[in-house]
Amino acid sequence: MRIIKLVIYYNRININIKLITNLIEKNRGDNMAIHPIEFRYGTPEMKNIWESENKLQRMLDVESALAQAEGELGIIPQEVADEIASKANTNYVKLERVNEIEAQTKHDIGALVKGLGEVCENDAGEYVHFGATSNDVVDSSNSLLIRDSIEVLKEKIIRLTKLLLKLAEENKAKVAIGRTHGQHALPTTYGMKFGIWADELHRQYDRLLHAEKNVCVAMMDGAVGTTAALGEDGWKIHKKVAEILGLPAATITNQVVQRDNHVEFIMVLANIASTLDKIGLEIRSLQRTEIMEVGEYFDPEKQMGSSTMPHKMNPITAERICGVARIIKSYVNAALDNNPLWHERDLTNSSCERIMFPESCILTDYILNLTIKLMSNLVFYDENIERNLNLTNGLIMAERLMAELTRKGMGKQTAYGIVRKNAIKANKEKLLLSDLILQDEEVSKFLTEADVEEIMDPHTYIGSSQIIIDELIEKSQEWFNE
Repeated sequence: MRIIKLVIYYNRININIKLITNLIEKNRGDNMAIHPIEFRYGTPEMKNIWESENKLQRMLDVESALAQAEGELGIIPQEVADEIASKANTNYVKLERVNEIEAQTKHDIGALVKGLGEVCENDAGEYVHFGATSNDVVDSSNSLLIRDSIEVLKEKIIRLTKLLLKLAEENKAKVAIGRTHGQHALPTTYGMKFGIWADELHRQYDRLLHAEKNVCVAMMDGAVGTTAALGEDGWKIHKKVAEILGLPAATITNQVVQRDNHVEFIMVLANIASTLDKIGLEIRSLQRTEIMEVGEYFDPEKQMGSSTMPHKMNPITAERICGVARIIKSYVNAALDNNPLWHERDLTNSSCERIMFPESCILTDYILNLTIKLMSNLVFYDENIERNLNLTNGLIMAERLMAELTRKGMGKQTAYGIVRKNAIKANKEKLLLSDLILQDEEVSKFLTEADVEEIMDPHTYIGSSQIIIDELIEKSQEWFNE
């Protein structure tokens, strides 16, 4: 009797465990999300590229291209090729079924092949994946996913660049203090700041195009890259598959497309992230209380700056850009380590890339989107810009004083020494540099009071900055029109 009771007890436990497990699985998407990408970071357009069903479809696209190529070259019957191609989509091959098979086989591509084979009629499933190895499908489908990701990134880089150029045009005459080594240096303009970022993004765009050309390639070369399993027409199959997929054919492979190509791509994403990090860092710095020249928009009706300090209006968007950029940049080391593999290939790159490819693409796109949001709603505090421009009592015009004295006939080194002497005194005693300069007998031989007054106006000492911005905008229009 006791044994029977124990059996009933343990059966009940098992039933409860199953119920709990089923409940967890049912609600996993809503309540069991672990990675912030699942619920916090990323845009729908990029996340949709890397979600499981779309990844499955891209692998099926490769299997379809293989079957079509083999049918065209007579390696498999044409009717078989047509059947495989017609069934190689997620309307027939269900993700749930493929996952179920993989749970048993412990092999993702093996599960894909079986899942596709199951839905093919008239024994066409027997020919699925003929002559291919797993990584032919993995690398070729990753190329499709990366290509799609690059299209999203290119559109946002162009959008952000145009936004920065608009800001550069609008603010090319907004004079501000330029800082070197964190100290006040010379006048510059906000147009120069925005223009520099726009020009840098143009270069990042060009780098992305170059990376795309190298990384987005197709392969169908077999276990060690020789196409041996495909017979005499193996190399033709390789090229035909690439043609069907709309990708260039890899020049030479072993079992994988060589990972230096992927290193380049990840490095470009890291480089883009570094540019966005630069922008975010500058905005954060300029929003410091003691500087407060520009800052990100803050909605006082809805937004909270701090859970304990009611007055806070923190630059959270810019800070998030900088924080996420660190993650993107960190993948460079992982990508570099994926390049040297054992002999013709090992699997150490695979697990890494399952994480690295989607995360780096999703997060780069995400902070591009955040930067567009940040720069679209930038707030200028003109009174503080002007205050900071004049904060040092004219010290920032020391270079101009030296240059004008030299133009009037004083030796450059002599002029430097006189201006430096007066600048040090002005700084130490909190005096106006212009007042000290006008009291200097050597200076009075070369400059009048009117000359000094004109020289000391920081708004007129911005050099060729407006010409530079105009030429940058003109050059960029040529790029946009290509």
